[in-house]
Amino acid sequence: MILATTKVEDVDRFLTIFSTKGAEKRGQHGSKGSTVFRDPVEENRVWVLFDWDPEGWQEFVSDPEVPPILQEAGHVGKPQPAQLVGRYDA
Repeated sequence: MILATTKVEDVDRFLTIFSTKGAEKRGQHGSKGSTVFRDPVEENRVWVLFDWDPEGWQEFVSDPEVPPILQEAGHVGKPQPAQLVGRYDA
């Protein structure tokens, strides 16, 4: 699992591209799915929980076809993965 965040120009525009072109490209790099959350404080920030291994994530962010997709989706900067600091039962 990977948790990542990014700011976007427009959440609806982001979701349109994320769920189509972005999903196709992520699938090519082994992503098994994702769940998108809107930040409760920053209106144009989204958080995405990916069912994806770190190797696939690295392949995706290194793919030269990804930046134009991010641009079309309206990203403001690059998506940033959150740092895992622990796992706990219950």
